Amino acid sequence: MLGDFTYENPCRLHFGPNALDELSGELAKFGPKVLLTYGGGSIKRSGLYQKVIAALEAAGKTVVEVPGVMSNPTADKLREGAKVARENDVDLILAVGGGSTIDYAKGVSVSAWTEGDPWEHLYLNMEQPTGKIIPVGDILTMSGTGSEMNAGSVITNHEEGLKIGHVFGSDVMPKFAIVNPELTFTVPDYQMRAGIFDAFNHIQEQYFSGTDDNTSDYIAEGLMRSLVHASRIAVKDPTNYEARSNISWVCTWALNTLIACGKSTDWEVHMLGQAIGAVTDATHGMTLSAVALPYYRLVMPYGVKKFARFATSVFDVPADGKTDEQLAEASLAAMSDWMDQIGVVRHASELGLTKENIPAAVKATIILDGGYHKLTTEEVEKIFRQSL
Repeated sequence: MLGDFTYENPCRLHFGPNALDELSGELAKFGPKVLLTYGGGSIKRSGLYQKVIAALEAAGKTVVEVPGVMSNPTADKLREGAKVARENDVDLILAVGGGSTIDYAKGVSVSAWTEGDPWEHLYLNMEQPTGKIIPVGDILTMSGTGSEMNAGSVITNHEEGLKIGHVFGSDVMPKFAIVNPELTFTVPDYQMRAGIFDAFNHIQEQYFSGTDDNTSDYIAEGLMRSLVHASRIAVKDPTNYEARSNISWVCTWALNTLIACGKSTDWEVHMLGQAIGAVTDATHGMTLSAVALPYYRLVMPYGVKKFARFATSVFDVPADGKTDEQLAEASLAAMSDWMDQIGVVRHASELGLTKENIPAAVKATIILDGGYHKLTTEEVEKIFRQSL
């Protein structure tokens, strides 16, 4: 474990079929005014909205709502929510939905009392919050992002052609999370598959960096093995509770800061995927699946030993006297086969990326240096072209 680090995660997570029963106890810890935020009408059709409202009313809460949070929450929507939260001086923001809704709630929590434009200060300039931070709680309906137990918030600005994620401090992490895997059964099949790959890539971004013997990498391998196994079951039997509960649990641990301890981290696949999302508004997990293999094929020669380990430890590729280079190649072949098995997008052209808008995606790509190889602008363009 290299370097110094501090691990803290103040989120209390309730998991299982009866997790929603814990909501009333959590609500009692906060003041009377609650901002309830959610996406479209799915939580109303499923009956979850009615249950949440009943719990809020029983707890004596005054509720204001910001519905209609889109799959890639926008800067304008962020400003809207911040205005509602500030004008009503809310004591808690309760997000009901998937990662986008929870990302949005955290964005509102730090934006409501920020002077000036929150997009400019908190996302474009990556400043830290200076005003009051409103506590957030969440009820998860889609597994994938890990947003239920981390401090990240991703916001899109279509006018500027940018999609930017800001990982804030632990004081922005949700104070509580309610994760009932049965609620994820209502998610469309496409979104379930996208969430699976999103979580897998979260782990990869932390795994494919560094050369030391690091406990976090062993944990990461176990999480990836579990996700691969459970995903193969879930795509055939989406209401298999055992598989879906394991997927939910892996998705949470993939990005709640644990496996980043003692690590350098990459995140370039996410930068590439978010750039596609900025120009196409495509589903996040699928933007990652479209660029992951072109990216990893490019950087693999710089981290051969870790890719060889990936082959044997995650996909059970037999070593059988193979060289590290051969195992590394086999790891990406095995990953490709698994991606086909779970049915994720393999070509960015399916998401709206074209030869004509590749320059805009290149411009929107933030180049990081935490992985095995720092990309050049020309390599970014090459990856996008290969992804088509």
